[in-house]
Amino acid sequence: MRTAILILYFAALGSLALFGVHRWFLVFLYLRHRPGPEPPEIPTDKLPQLTVQLPIYNELYVAERLILAVAAFDWPHDRLEIQVLDDSTDETTARIAKLVERLRGTGLRILHLRRESRDGFKAGALAAGLRVARGDWIAVFDADFVPPPDLVRRLAAHLADPRVGMVQARWGHLNADHSALTQAQALFLDGHFVVEQTARCRSGRFFNFNGTAGIWRRTCIEDAGGWQADTLTEDLDISYRAQLAGWKFVFLPRIVAPAELPVEIGAFKAQQHRWAKGSIQTARKLLPSILSSHLPLGVKIEAAAHLLANLGYLLMVLVATLVVPAVWIRRETSAWELVALDLPLFALSTLSVVAFYLLARHEAEGHARASLRWIPVLMAVGIGLSLSNARAVVEALVGHRSGFQRTPKLALGSGEPLSERRYRTPLRRETWVELVLAVHFCAGVILAGRHQLWGAIPFLAMFAAGYAYTGLTALAQRRSARFVVAAGL
Repeated sequence: MRTAILILYFAALGSLALFGVHRWFLVFLYLRHRPGPEPPEIPTDKLPQLTVQLPIYNELYVAERLILAVAAFDWPHDRLEIQVLDDSTDETTARIAKLVERLRGTGLRILHLRRESRDGFKAGALAAGLRVARGDWIAVFDADFVPPPDLVRRLAAHLADPRVGMVQARWGHLNADHSALTQAQALFLDGHFVVEQTARCRSGRFFNFNGTAGIWRRTCIEDAGGWQADTLTEDLDISYRAQLAGWKFVFLPRIVAPAELPVEIGAFKAQQHRWAKGSIQTARKLLPSILSSHLPLGVKIEAAAHLLANLGYLLMVLVATLVVPAVWIRRETSAWELVALDLPLFALSTLSVVAFYLLARHEAEGHARASLRWIPVLMAVGIGLSLSNARAVVEALVGHRSGFQRTPKLALGSGEPLSERRYRTPLRRETWVELVLAVHFCAGVILAGRHQLWGAIPFLAMFAAGYAYTGLTALAQRRSARFVVAAGL
């Protein structure tokens, strides 16, 4: 039993280290492939018909903000169509209807489209809108975005190349300063967009449309088979199908579409659960076609690494399960031996995180030192997500189907009570498991200290902090009249 525990522990830790190696590889690709020249802007008289699709479901606080931002786009009104794809079941619909009627009076072509049912969720709404759309190009913006007026004109320049099927802007953050949680999310997203997406795009690897803040060529959507609702990440699914069909994608990190980050940890975890489950569903659906295609080997390997990245959460839960028994089994091992065995694997897993996200923040904002203090919070949040996301991965692997849970946005001002907003997420049973695990790892820290296993303490403390952070924050947000980040973090 002791041998089996140690074999499993080091196998899981070693596999996590491989994910760290892959993160280093993305940094290498990013630094190796620098940006090329920007294409000239398309003259106004050459701009095609553009349809802007706005999928909305019960977004009482942000829907009108989005519609007004899109109505201000710098695009000729005779070639602009706005589709508000409204699946709402509350008074969001009445507010939208009133605003749409007012905007129509200004000469803007804006449609308020309602469906009889939410079949296919977001993918179904986009497909329904596409059937009646006039545009040759299709832009998509989610309800939490506030795109600037010149955004679509700047993106459109890259669609002048007929081989390009989609252009994607980087997400900005309207409320990154709201809390430690939103700061960690902003850093996490900067890593994904600034380093991952840029590295994949510039090196000729596959990357994905992020569901919003991008423009599609209509023929690309149709050539890829259209929007499909058999995964929870319809954007990732259609992106890979389109690139398999030979279309080129462009990611533009210098063009930023500001968006609101979820302030409630339950909403954030639901979002991450959906993304994790959808990526594995997409891997099951498309990896056989990718691996059997005539694509270059490097493209295939990176596609597999991308689609399977969330398997790391399963490994993280396995490490969390085994780390305390592994430390106890090796309690008579010298500190230097523990360091020699664990430190290289630990460093590959964690130092890559520091380098990856600091590079992202430096490239995004021109400086990174101020972001150092958020790296521990980012790592704690990542550990705290592991239970929920590991469950998502297992559900996808066994073929368990579930509905599309959208991430509600609340448009909270500074210090505004969270309790006065609708769309609150319920407290999940995983919260109590996270708190139990936090206590478990705190006991592990004490145990390691008593046996002078100093090298194990930082590792155990990181897991304790991660599960305590997500568990206590969830409790604080449910029980406090105002939004307070747990433990003053």
